[in-house]
Amino acid sequence: MAHPLTKKQLKELPVMPYEKIRDYLQTGHIFFSSGSYAFSGIIQKLTKSVWSHVAIVYKDQELGRVMVLEAEPAVGIRLIPLSNYLRNYKGKKRPYKGQVAIAKLNFDLEKPKLNKAISFGLDELTRPYDNWEIIRIMLRILFKTGKREKNKSYICSELVRDAFAKSGVFFKLNNTYISPQEIWLDERVELKYRLL
Repeated sequence: MAHPLTKKQLKELPVMPYEKIRDYLQTGHIFFSSGSYAFSGIIQKLTKSVWSHVAIVYKDQELGRVMVLEAEPAVGIRLIPLSNYLRNYKGKKRPYKGQVAIAKLNFDLEKPKLNKAISFGLDELTRPYDNWEIIRIMLRILFKTGKREKNKSYICSELVRDAFAKSGVFFKLNNTYISPQEIWLDERVELKYRLL
C-alpha cells in the first residue's frame, strides 16, 4: 500500500530522471501529481492529501510514446505525452509546478483486462471535466451529506476509478466521492518513481 505522505515527505523522495525510467513505464501505471496551483491547493485541502490529480499511463509500444490519460479542468478528458508535464506543461516551456509520481498495482493485470480499462478511457476522450463536482464534494464534506449525482462528466479520480472498474479493479469511495487520495491509499497501489 502506498502510505500517506506529507508535502515535506513527498519532496524528500528521490527524483528519478525520466530518461532512465521511461522504458520501464507501462500501460496501467498510475500517475499522481501534487500541484502548487490554486485549484490544486483546494483539492488537497478538501481531501486532506498531498495529491491533487490522478491519471493513467498509456504506453503505445508501436509509436514508442508514453502518454497520460486524464480528466483536466480546462479541457476535459484528454491524452497527452507524459513529457509535457516534465518539460512543457501547458505549452509554457517549463515543467509542471509541483511533484509528480508514478505508482502501479502490486499485481499484474491481464492484458485483455488492461485493454478494457484503456479502451474505456479512450472512448471518453473529449468528454467534459465536471467542474461542479468539486463544489458538490466540498458541500458533501462540509454538511456530511451522502447524495451523489451520476452524470456524464468526470473529475480525474472518477475517470481512473471507472476505467479500472472496466478491468475488474475497484477502488473504494470515501463516503460519496473518490479523490486521488483514495486511489493512492488502496492496499494494491505501490509507489514506483517520483519524476518531479
